[in-house]
Amino acid sequence: MTDSLREMTVGTGAGLDTADMVLNIGPQHPSTHGVLRLKLTLDGERVVACEPIVGYMHRGAEKLFEVRDYRQIIMLANRHDWLSAFSNELGVVLAVERLMGIEVPERATWLRMTLAELNRVLNHLMFLGSYPLEIGAITPMFYAFRERETLQAVMEEVSGGRIHYMFNRVGGLKEEIPAGWTKRARQAVAAVRRRMPDLDNVIRRNDIFMARTVGVGVLSAADAAAFGASGPVARASGLDFDVRRDEPYLLYDQIDVPVVTRTSGDCHARFEVLLEQVLVSLDLIEECLDRVDRIGGPVNVRLPKVVKAPEGHTYAWTENPLGVNGYYLVSRGEKTPWRLKLRTASYANVQALATLIPGCLVPDLIAILGSMFFVVGDIDK
Repeated sequence: MTDSLREMTVGTGAGLDTADMVLNIGPQHPSTHGVLRLKLTLDGERVVACEPIVGYMHRGAEKLFEVRDYRQIIMLANRHDWLSAFSNELGVVLAVERLMGIEVPERATWLRMTLAELNRVLNHLMFLGSYPLEIGAITPMFYAFRERETLQAVMEEVSGGRIHYMFNRVGGLKEEIPAGWTKRARQAVAAVRRRMPDLDNVIRRNDIFMARTVGVGVLSAADAAAFGASGPVARASGLDFDVRRDEPYLLYDQIDVPVVTRTSGDCHARFEVLLEQVLVSLDLIEECLDRVDRIGGPVNVRLPKVVKAPEGHTYAWTENPLGVNGYYLVSRGEKTPWRLKLRTASYANVQALATLIPGCLVPDLIAILGSMFFVVGDIDK
């Protein structure tokens, strides 16, 4: 450790010099969910300052959008949050469709909603398994991944992919779903719903888990709003906002979207919101599947060989699994975007670490970090 990383303070009355240690968590650490660095100033076991340092994984996606046509940018958007690939694709194509004035077939819209909610459940199950693992609970990971594999099977059947689905297209979806897929999707949803209490019972009220999470890492509603936090992180602090309900896109205005909230804003509240949102999304999936079965017709529209958006700009936002994602698209009438700016949920949520972590003990640091539910690719873009 170099002298430049040490801040010396003289103890009063003790006759000894003491030093605040500067400790790096990351950029490679199991709890950082990617290449994220936290620069911590410690006073003994207590954290007195935290500086999140991002950019280690920057892939220049926003600049690459400018040299890819409107079909190719879907692939780039797919990858910035690798746990929410379908939702990422969806936000981009919604922005392009809005600028081009494309009306997407109703069947395609209900299928998009079905798959977006399936993607949401898959995202949440990953964190419901990995978060307890990070603070020492191994068993929940096995339960969470059992449910993930059940749902991954139906996502893989319909799209051909397990992580990067590439199923959205400008004007609809890649292709019609396989025959009998809605029946198999219902069976998978029913199986997951039936087995979710196993995950709930093993961890939510576990004494050790509660001791590590209750009252730890409290994010107030005011701070959540000030940092632009959204999704489960903000709703656990009492911010009752969900784009699906409050600014509906697709056909979310035709169904009831319950919003799960808590008021305590601690690590346990964030975990509970995530857990209960899984059950809400399972209900929404079944409702969307009922609509898909009743509505026929195409799942996409015919486009010209070269897709060009008219000159102008638009903004589309979606309720991604980790929070609000925004897509600001500017076109100059060419086959590539002039500018496509991403507003990602993880980038906003991780800023709050600078407020949450100071004052906590080093053992609580990992519990707080894991409960913020971010993906570093979604931060660095």
